Amino acid sequence: MRRILLRIAYDGTNYHGFQLQPNAETIEGVINRELSRILKEDITIIGASRTDAGVHALGNVAVFDTNARIPGEKVAYALNVSLPEDIKIQESHEVSLDFHPRHQNTRKTYEYKIYNARFPSPQHRLYEHFLYYPLDEVKMQAAADYLVGEHDFKSFCSIHAEVESTVRWIYGIDVTRAGDVITIKITGNGFLYNMVRIIAGTLMDAGQGFFESVHMKEILEGKNRELAGATAPAKGLTLVEICYPEAAE
Repeated sequence: MRRILLRIAYDGTNYHGFQLQPNAETIEGVINRELSRILKEDITIIGASRTDAGVHALGNVAVFDTNARIPGEKVAYALNVSLPEDIKIQESHEVSLDFHPRHQNTRKTYEYKIYNARFPSPQHRLYEHFLYYPLDEVKMQAAADYLVGEHDFKSFCSIHAEVESTVRWIYGIDVTRAGDVITIKITGNGFLYNMVRIIAGTLMDAGQGFFESVHMKEILEGKNRELAGATAPAKGLTLVEICYPEAAE
């Protein structure tokens, strides 16, 4: 038995999220189906991040076990031939059998993009959230700075999440503008359900001047979901990268 790691890029527009569902097309479902057909085994991948419906990825990670003799680095080539255009493998290689993508220390990086202009643009409709109210990225950055470090992020977690702890490390948040596109880039050791989208929604409130940046500290310390902003739409979110600093992949 061998374990193969996949780095997966996908456009989540037409899928009901990453995780397998019985009556809906998902990223995991498509990859399981194609791997099983190619390797002639019943394959079930284990994903590192179960992204929601409509969320995109440049570098999600998954592993699967197989008895097939195909070299690990060749799996990406074989799989990409049959995968649809909106799902592609960026890398594949063999890892140790005890490597689990969700049970390792990680650094995850997400980006949330906002198209901030007077009118919507067809070219930006799939990967950026449109907002016509002017946003001040400097105010957004000032508010974001309060979230860096180890904190209890209960205010930025969906009330439906079932987790043992809402404490997480945020290593950095950068808010930048290039023309009409504002990008919120956030790196941490892990994220709660809807956490990045709630942070994005709250930063958009700060960018519109609904509150002073220092109020972000009060939202954080309040540990109450009702204090934070709305959950931003899924299509603006992309999982950029997952790194395993201590693991030998």
